[in-house]
Amino acid sequence: MEDCDPSPFANPRLSIELVPSSSWFDNVRARIPVPEWDFLRKQIYTAAEDCCEICGGRGSNHPVECHERWHYDDKKKIQRLDGLLALCPACHQVKHIGLAEVRGLYDQSISQLCKVNGWDSIDATEYVQAAFDIWAARSKHEWEVDILVLDELLRDFRTKRSGEIQKMWDEPLFDF
Repeated sequence: MEDCDPSPFANPRLSIELVPSSSWFDNVRARIPVPEWDFLRKQIYTAAEDCCEICGGRGSNHPVECHERWHYDDKKKIQRLDGLLALCPACHQVKHIGLAEVRGLYDQSISQLCKVNGWDSIDATEYVQAAFDIWAARSKHEWEVDILVLDELLRDFRTKRSGEIQKMWDEPLFDF
Protein backbone atom coordinates (compact mmCIF):
# COMPACT_ATOMS: atom_id res chain seq x y z
CA MET A 1 0.00 0.00 0.00
CA GLU A 2 3.03 2.27 -0.21
CA ASP A 3 1.57 4.56 -2.91
CA CYS A 4 -1.77 4.95 -4.61
CA ASP A 5 -0.14 3.90 -7.89
CA PRO A 6 -1.19 0.24 -8.18
CA SER A 7 -0.23 -1.66 -11.29
CA PRO A 8 -1.06 -1.14 -14.15
CA PHE A 9 -1.00 2.49 -13.04
CA ALA A 10 2.54 2.56 -11.67
CA ASN A 11 4.12 6.00 -11.67
CA PRO A 12 1.57 8.11 -13.54
CA ARG A 13 2.68 11.62 -14.44
CA LEU A 14 -0.29 13.01 -12.47
CA SER A 15 -1.23 11.00 -9.38
CA ILE A 16 -3.88 11.26 -6.71
CA GLU A 17 -2.73 11.96 -3.15
CA LEU A 18 -5.61 11.54 -0.73
CA VAL A 19 -4.76 12.59 2.81
CA PRO A 20 -6.02 10.21 5.53
CA SER A 21 -9.07 11.61 7.29
CA SER A 22 -7.17 11.80 10.60
CA SER A 23 -4.86 14.34 8.94
CA TRP A 24 -7.48 16.53 7.27
CA PHE A 25 -6.74 20.22 7.88
CA ASP A 26 -3.38 19.33 9.47
CA ASN A 27 -1.09 20.83 6.89
CA VAL A 28 1.91 23.11 6.59
CA ARG A 29 -0.25 26.27 6.42
CA ALA A 30 -1.86 25.32 9.72
CA ARG A 31 1.46 24.63 11.44
CA ILE A 32 3.62 27.62 10.53
CA PRO A 33 3.13 31.40 10.69
CA VAL A 34 1.59 33.07 7.61
CA PRO A 35 4.80 34.96 6.67
CA GLU A 36 6.74 31.66 6.58
CA TRP A 37 4.06 29.96 4.47
CA ASP A 38 4.02 32.93 2.08
CA PHE A 39 7.81 32.82 1.79
CA LEU A 40 7.82 29.08 1.04
CA ARG A 41 5.03 29.08 -1.50
CA LYS A 42 6.42 32.10 -3.35
CA GLN A 43 9.83 30.39 -3.50
CA ILE A 44 8.18 27.32 -5.01
CA TYR A 45 6.27 29.43 -7.55
CA THR A 46 9.41 31.30 -8.57
CA ALA A 47 11.50 28.14 -8.89
CA ALA A 48 8.84 26.69 -11.20
CA GLU A 49 8.57 29.97 -13.14
CA ASP A 50 4.87 30.09 -12.24
CA CYS A 51 4.23 26.92 -14.29
CA CYS A 52 2.79 23.62 -13.15
CA GLU A 53 5.55 21.12 -12.41
CA ILE A 54 3.39 18.31 -13.80
CA CYS A 55 1.70 19.58 -16.96
CA GLY A 56 3.45 22.91 -17.57
CA GLY A 57 0.12 24.74 -17.50
CA ARG A 58 -1.14 27.76 -15.61
CA GLY A 59 -4.46 28.65 -14.06
CA SER A 60 -6.60 31.53 -15.28
CA ASN A 61 -7.16 33.23 -11.89
CA HIS A 62 -3.71 32.44 -10.53
CA PRO A 63 -0.97 30.51 -12.34
CA VAL A 64 -0.06 27.93 -9.68
CA GLU A 65 -0.79 26.72 -6.17
CA CYS A 66 1.55 25.15 -3.63
CA HIS A 67 0.98 21.44 -3.06
CA GLU A 68 2.38 19.49 -0.12
CA ARG A 69 3.89 16.17 -1.20
CA TRP A 70 3.67 13.50 1.52
CA HIS A 71 5.28 10.10 1.99
CA TYR A 72 3.38 7.53 4.04
CA ASP A 73 5.13 4.92 6.17
CA ASP A 74 2.22 2.50 6.42
CA LYS A 75 3.95 0.36 9.06
CA LYS A 76 4.89 3.14 11.48
CA LYS A 77 1.89 5.36 10.59
CA ILE A 78 4.08 8.37 9.90
CA GLN A 79 3.04 10.91 7.28
CA ARG A 80 6.23 12.78 6.31
CA LEU A 81 6.36 15.96 4.27
CA ASP A 82 8.70 15.29 1.34
CA GLY A 83 8.49 18.67 -0.32
CA LEU A 84 6.37 21.28 -2.01
CA LEU A 85 5.35 21.52 -5.66
CA ALA A 86 3.93 24.27 -7.83
CA LEU A 87 0.80 22.91 -9.51
CA CYS A 88 -1.77 24.53 -11.77
CA PRO A 89 -5.22 24.56 -10.16
CA ALA A 90 -6.41 21.72 -12.45
CA CYS A 91 -3.59 19.33 -11.45
CA HIS A 92 -3.86 20.39 -7.80
CA GLN A 93 -7.57 19.58 -7.91
CA VAL A 94 -6.73 16.04 -9.11
CA LYS A 95 -4.31 15.54 -6.23
CA HIS A 96 -7.24 16.16 -3.87
CA ILE A 97 -9.97 14.52 -5.95
CA GLY A 98 -12.06 13.73 -2.87
CA LEU A 99 -12.35 17.44 -2.12
CA ALA A 100 -12.96 18.11 -5.82
CA GLU A 101 -15.87 15.66 -5.70
CA VAL A 102 -17.36 17.44 -2.67
CA ARG A 103 -17.07 20.75 -4.57
CA GLY A 104 -18.77 19.31 -7.66
CA LEU A 105 -15.55 19.30 -9.70
CA TYR A 106 -15.06 15.55 -10.06
CA ASP A 107 -15.66 15.41 -13.83
CA GLN A 108 -13.15 18.22 -14.42
CA SER A 109 -10.61 16.32 -12.32
CA ILE A 110 -11.15 13.09 -14.26
CA SER A 111 -10.72 15.00 -17.51
CA GLN A 112 -7.40 16.47 -16.33
CA LEU A 113 -6.23 13.08 -15.03
CA CYS A 114 -6.97 11.49 -18.42
CA LYS A 115 -5.39 14.31 -20.40
CA VAL A 116 -2.12 14.43 -18.46
CA ASN A 117 -1.69 10.64 -18.21
CA GLY A 118 -3.03 9.73 -21.65
CA TRP A 119 -5.75 7.54 -20.12
CA ASP A 120 -9.35 6.94 -21.05
CA SER A 121 -12.14 7.44 -18.53
CA ILE A 122 -12.22 3.72 -17.64
CA ASP A 123 -8.51 3.76 -16.71
CA ALA A 124 -9.01 6.94 -14.71
CA THR A 125 -12.03 5.54 -12.86
CA GLU A 126 -10.13 2.37 -11.93
CA TYR A 127 -7.17 4.42 -10.74
CA VAL A 128 -9.40 6.69 -8.65
CA GLN A 129 -11.06 3.66 -7.04
CA ALA A 130 -7.64 2.19 -6.15
CA ALA A 131 -6.61 5.54 -4.63
CA PHE A 132 -9.80 5.67 -2.54
CA ASP A 133 -9.20 2.09 -1.37
CA ILE A 134 -5.78 3.13 -0.07
CA TRP A 135 -7.29 6.25 1.49
CA ALA A 136 -9.92 4.14 3.29
CA ALA A 137 -7.27 1.80 4.70
CA ARG A 138 -5.07 4.70 5.82
CA SER A 139 -8.01 6.56 7.33
CA LYS A 140 -8.55 3.72 9.83
CA HIS A 141 -5.47 4.93 11.73
CA GLU A 142 -4.14 8.04 13.41
CA TRP A 143 -1.02 9.35 11.69
CA GLU A 144 1.97 11.14 13.13
CA VAL A 145 2.71 14.15 10.90
CA ASP A 146 6.41 14.85 10.33
CA ILE A 147 7.27 18.25 8.84
CA LEU A 148 10.97 18.36 9.79
CA VAL A 149 11.92 19.12 6.17
CA LEU A 150 10.54 22.61 6.80
CA ASP A 151 13.51 23.43 9.02
CA GLU A 152 15.76 23.23 5.98
CA LEU A 153 13.31 24.98 3.66
CA LEU A 154 12.84 27.87 6.10
CA ARG A 155 16.47 28.27 7.24
CA ASP A 156 17.17 31.27 4.96
CA PHE A 157 13.89 32.97 5.85
CA ARG A 158 14.40 32.55 9.58
CA THR A 159 18.03 33.74 9.41
CA LYS A 160 16.96 36.85 7.50
CA ARG A 161 14.06 37.52 9.89
CA SER A 162 16.19 37.09 13.01
CA GLY A 163 18.69 39.58 11.55
CA GLU A 164 15.87 42.07 10.87
CA ILE A 165 14.51 41.63 14.38
CA GLN A 166 17.96 42.07 15.94
CA LYS A 167 18.53 45.21 13.85
CA MET A 168 15.17 46.55 15.02
CA TRP A 169 16.19 46.03 18.67
CA ASP A 170 19.55 47.70 18.08
CA GLU A 171 17.96 50.88 16.68
CA PRO A 172 16.85 53.57 19.11
CA LEU A 173 13.13 53.95 19.58
CA PHE A 174 13.20 57.74 19.54
CA ASP A 175 15.38 60.33 17.84
CA PHE A 176 16.05 63.19 20.23
